[in-house]
Amino acid sequence: MPPKLKVDLAPSTMKELKDTLWKAADKLRGSMDASQYKDVILGLVFLKYVSDAFEERRGQIQAELEADGLNEEQIAQLIDDVDEYTGRGVFWVSSRARWTYLAENAKGLDAIDGAEPKSIGLLIDEAMDLLMADNKSLAATLPRIYNRDNVDQRRLGELLDLFNSARFTGQGASKARDLLGEVYEYFLEKFAKAEGKRGGEFYTPAGVVRVLVEVLEPHSGRVYDPCCGSGGMFVQAEKFLAAHNMEGSDISVYGQELNERTWRMAKMNLAIHGLNANLASRWGDTFARDQHPELSGTNGADFIMANPPFNIKDWARSESDPRWKYGVPPAGNANYAWIQHIISKLAPGGSAGVVMANGSMSSNSGGEGEIRAQLVEADLVSCMVALPTQLFRSTGIPVCTWFFAKDKTAGPRGSVDRTGQVLFIDARNLGYMVDRAERALSDEDIAKVANTYHAWRGTSTLVEPVETDTPVVEPVETYEDIPGFCYSATLTEIKAADYALTPGRYVGAADVEDDGEPIEEKIMRLSNELFEQFEESERLAVVVREQLGRVS
Repeated sequence: MPPKLKVDLAPSTMKELKDTLWKAADKLRGSMDASQYKDVILGLVFLKYVSDAFEERRGQIQAELEADGLNEEQIAQLIDDVDEYTGRGVFWVSSRARWTYLAENAKGLDAIDGAEPKSIGLLIDEAMDLLMADNKSLAATLPRIYNRDNVDQRRLGELLDLFNSARFTGQGASKARDLLGEVYEYFLEKFAKAEGKRGGEFYTPAGVVRVLVEVLEPHSGRVYDPCCGSGGMFVQAEKFLAAHNMEGSDISVYGQELNERTWRMAKMNLAIHGLNANLASRWGDTFARDQHPELSGTNGADFIMANPPFNIKDWARSESDPRWKYGVPPAGNANYAWIQHIISKLAPGGSAGVVMANGSMSSNSGGEGEIRAQLVEADLVSCMVALPTQLFRSTGIPVCTWFFAKDKTAGPRGSVDRTGQVLFIDARNLGYMVDRAERALSDEDIAKVANTYHAWRGTSTLVEPVETDTPVVEPVETYEDIPGFCYSATLTEIKAADYALTPGRYVGAADVEDDGEPIEEKIMRLSNELFEQFEESERLAVVVREQLGRVS
């Protein structure tokens, strides 16, 4: 019989709580497939979320009806009005799909009055069925994998107990759901690390996403991601809004995802974060079937953020595709197909940030150089950022971010006219090592990149309001080129460099501080030090030979 899970349910910090839940959840893995295990755990987090949200709304309705003077019988007749829940963006949860019911029966249901016994896995599968039947937006979304032979039912029940008992917060259900969202994101990151290269299909490191979000500042309008993975771009956009005292409802979210399981994860992730997203009715290939044809022209996306899969060799290519306005991408690499698809989706004043492999900045194979030249001449490229290595645990390919803008004139998106210019930022020296395999960007690193862009563009940075409900602005510093870090180049300069967009070509070398020592004296001093080291090396070589002679 498997050992009982022993877990401290009152960790002192949120990090400890997340670590504790992960370690406990990891014990459930057993013999099941890694991707199935991921679905099992994330499905439970989602189930906890919808139940918490439902119970919170139920409590609000009860309080409202009591305040209106209704008695218990009258309240009982009105409290289950489905519209009172769905009208507030809360999923309807039937009694047998609620977390309290499942927690009470975490060991399963015994056979009573001739009925068949039910395992906790079967009860959870039935709860998922009820949720999808009662809420059309969840149709074909939730996992039904809890009653399979390779899922340890005893440990599944113990895990249910754990999520039921863990104290996420003492500040109300809304705060608890925020923390459940944090747990969901944390688990996504841990699963991505555990799955290695495959994990990169659904998870983009938070620091990389934040570079896109902090540069673009998606504060309102339509936000689109054509390869949305588990929805991390949208979640960070929502956090950006929250940090500036704005609502997630200020943006309309559109996304598409090729992988079925990842699409399901994204639907659950965005629901937990309270984002109403249009991820289409099902998963699908962005190149073979664009599921958001409505996003075009004046109705295009105001902001696009994407981390497309790098260097895809097998993709649905059609030479007559109208998206290839700047040239037909090569059959052996979809990088410039993603770029042109994204540009085709931008509104007239829209802007985009895209993570790409470094090769995209200078490749000339398959006509990519000509496409890049056309993009530059069309004045669509606004900023190029070379990122540090090892940010992606799933790949060793060095990456960069492309930023596009349909309009670089002075206006709502910036007070400085940058027509005919591109900002280059070399951020390869930023970041710190989390461990021997992975690097991360600090808040200061991300701010340095974003603030440099905003200074260049003359953008006022949004800050939290003090005594008003309207976001106020704070002026940014004046932009200046910094050798070794940033440089504002003209299209003429870029053309002279054969349209290569690698920041290192433009930013030059960092200035070296003058230590005040005359150059002749420095050369003499360093030469003397070098000769002394040569002499010491020769002396040590003699000692080593003597010791070896004694041994032999």
